[in-house]
Amino acid sequence: MIRAFDRAVAATLPLVPRPVVRRFADRYMAGETLEQAVATVRRLNDRGVMATIDVLGEFIRAPEEAAATATAYEQVLDAIAAERLDATISIKLSGLGIELDPTLADEMLARVLAAAGRHGIFVRIDMEHSGLTDRTLQVYRRLREEGRDGVGIVLQSYMRRTMDDVEALADLAPNVRVVKGIYIEPEEIAYRDPAAINGNFVRAVDRLFAAGSYVAIATHDRALIAETLALIERRVVGHEGYEFQMLLGVAEDVRHRLVAAGHRVRVYVPFGRAWYAYSVRRLKENPSIAGYVARDVMRSFVPGLR
Repeated sequence: MIRAFDRAVAATLPLVPRPVVRRFADRYMAGETLEQAVATVRRLNDRGVMATIDVLGEFIRAPEEAAATATAYEQVLDAIAAERLDATISIKLSGLGIELDPTLADEMLARVLAAAGRHGIFVRIDMEHSGLTDRTLQVYRRLREEGRDGVGIVLQSYMRRTMDDVEALADLAPNVRVVKGIYIEPEEIAYRDPAAINGNFVRAVDRLFAAGSYVAIATHDRALIAETLALIERRVVGHEGYEFQMLLGVAEDVRHRLVAAGHRVRVYVPFGRAWYAYSVRRLKENPSIAGYVARDVMRSFVPGLR
C-alpha cells in the first residue's frame, strides 16, 4: 500500500500548479540565489551540520549554459571561503556539458577544480543516469591519477554493477558517497527489489571501509541507517572515517539524533532558478522519496501521524 501511495504522489506532481509545487519544494531547497544558499548553510553549521551545495540545472542545451554553470560554482566556492562555511560542492558532469562535448566538460571541470583548489574545498562528482556511468568513473580515475585527492565520487546501490565498481576503485581508496539511486533504469542493469538494493548498499559500504575509503552514507531509510551504524561499530570505524548525508528538510529528527550522538552529518543544499524541473523530476523519478516527502509534510499538519 505504501508503494502504491508513493507512485500516486509522484504521478500527480506534473499536474500540480507551479505555485503549489513551489510551496511543496521550499522546505527541500535553499532558494534561487547564492545568498539564500549561504544563509541556509550558515543555519546548518550553527546546528553542527555540514553541507554540500549544488547548483541546479544539469540538463543544458548549449555551451554557454555549461560556462554559466562553471561560473556559478566558482561563485559558490568563493562564497564558502569568504563566509568560512563548513561546506563542499557537488557537481554533475552533465551540467558542465559532457553530453554536448566531452572536451568542453573537461574545460569547465578544470575551472571548477582550480577554484576549489585555491580554497582547499572538496568537490564531489555526482553519479547520473547509466549512460554516463562509465564516463563519470573514467573522469574520476583520471583526476585521481593526476594527483587530485580532494575529489570524490558517488556509487548507486541499485545498480547491479556497483560491487564491481567498488572493486575497480579500491586501489584509489576513494572518498565515496553511497546512495540507493534515483534514475529510472532497466531491470537488467538495476535492482528493483528494496531488499536487494539495501543489501547491496550495506555490502558496498562494508567493502569500501575494508579498502580504507572515507564513506558518505546517504540515506533517509531508518532501518538502513541502523544497519550501517551496526556495521560501523563492528568494524570499529572512527568518526573521521565516515559521515551521514541527507536531503535538506528530510528526516530532520534522524539528523538531530545522529548529530547528538556525535556522528558527522552533511546536508545536501540545492539552489537555483531551475527549482521546478528539479523538484518534479527528482520526486517523479523516485516515488519512494515523493511519498516520503508527502508523508513528512502531512506529519507537520497532523501531530502523531506515522
